[in-house]
Amino acid sequence: MATNIEIEPGAALESALVTTDSYENFEQMSSSLEEIKNSNFIPSTTTDEFLDNCNNLDNDIHLNCSITSTNSKDEEYLQDEEWLSKPKHVFVLSSAGKPIYSRFGNEDRFASYFGIMQALVSFVQADDDSIRSIHAGDTKFVFLFKEPLILVAVSKTGECTLQLTAQLNYVFNQIASTLTLSRLVKIYEQRRNYDLRRLLTGVDRFIDHLLDFSENEPAFTLGAVQCLPLSSSIRDTISAAIIQSCSKIKNVVFGILLAKNQLITLVRMKKYYIHPHDLHLIFNLVQASESFKTVESCWAPICLPRFDSSGFLYGHVSYLAEDCQACLILLTVEGDAFSSLSEAKQRVVERLRRGSCLEAINESLSSREETCMEVGFPEVRHYLYKSKSTAQFYQPHISAPYSSNHKRLMNIYKRAHYKLHCPTRPLKLLFERTPQDAILAWDTRGFELYAVLEPLIETSSAISTVGRLLNWIKKREDKLFHLNAPTF
Repeated sequence: MATNIEIEPGAALESALVTTDSYENFEQMSSSLEEIKNSNFIPSTTTDEFLDNCNNLDNDIHLNCSITSTNSKDEEYLQDEEWLSKPKHVFVLSSAGKPIYSRFGNEDRFASYFGIMQALVSFVQADDDSIRSIHAGDTKFVFLFKEPLILVAVSKTGECTLQLTAQLNYVFNQIASTLTLSRLVKIYEQRRNYDLRRLLTGVDRFIDHLLDFSENEPAFTLGAVQCLPLSSSIRDTISAAIIQSCSKIKNVVFGILLAKNQLITLVRMKKYYIHPHDLHLIFNLVQASESFKTVESCWAPICLPRFDSSGFLYGHVSYLAEDCQACLILLTVEGDAFSSLSEAKQRVVERLRRGSCLEAINESLSSREETCMEVGFPEVRHYLYKSKSTAQFYQPHISAPYSSNHKRLMNIYKRAHYKLHCPTRPLKLLFERTPQDAILAWDTRGFELYAVLEPLIETSSAISTVGRLLNWIKKREDKLFHLNAPTF
């Protein structure tokens, strides 16, 4: 299957984002923070304070792996029809079996479940193996053991084991983003039976939002980000405003402007890049925090696990203005840079106003993307296009018959994505037809394309349509993608 496009749409020689396989497991990219500044970035009020508190606790009492009975109230709770009817549950526990998180319900009521999960993991580990999944009818039990935590998904959604494992990895990254991985490991080295919820107060809200986010946004399936459509000149002006306002401030690593889960621009320190998974965590932080909208600016330690899991960056987070709801995140390794970054943010806004950039952002936010029908592709219902070199994707506006059934559309994409990335038998080209729709999925060296078409379309017509579609995206790539990689 060939096209007459010499260079795939959205391609760039250099990207600010790390290209990735969306099924990659959690790994630290580099010890970047140590390279930027020779210091330990875990604040003195984290690990040291925690260890001091631990010294006042009793000696470790290892959890008995045998399954204990629950009291009658807990048994009634576990039989609650509303709780049982949820299509997917996610649980997090320590390797000692201590409850940490449950997506639905009170995790303290699930002592017997957590005991079973911990016992299963320990039993298989005893044979130098690891448990990955159990399949029972239409239910999958997927396990992810990331020392010192055990994460479990119980799902009837039809998602494959790899996709559920990827979601569990995101949950683990969210916890690591709050504490840092090095601190998390040290906590359990000191006290194996520690109740981690003491340090995760309020974090369950972010995990809940992240799981909803990952189920409904194709960004997580593709391992990429979507950009807010803007002319390249406006995007370059925005990038230049951030560079000019922050270039004299020491050790600013990333400047990120986003709105409605879409990237506007990303400026980075030379030599350093950000992973899409880390950017998804930043998107989730902004979307799940209503407080950012009600205060002028916030200052928060943020660990980006794929960038460096051992320490914190410090984030100055603020919306641009009351008349423009784009959010600016300035990340630095300096813990005392709040005042200078607040002043820099004001300079950014002043420059953007002079360049009429706020109006351009607002116009793009208020106008929806055109549907496939509206731009001349009546046989295409919807599609996802990902440029691999920039880790960015584009999708048109969702229209009938999926406008009222977004989950069905996402399930179509997830099934196709798995078939292209199946570890045992990956496909390069897929064309399937059902009574409801047809799906053409194509994985090339430079891009991935997933197109949902009318069910009666002929194969030759589908291929021809995809070629025209790629040409259409190519002509608009300057608007749809962030093709430059500006640096401080």
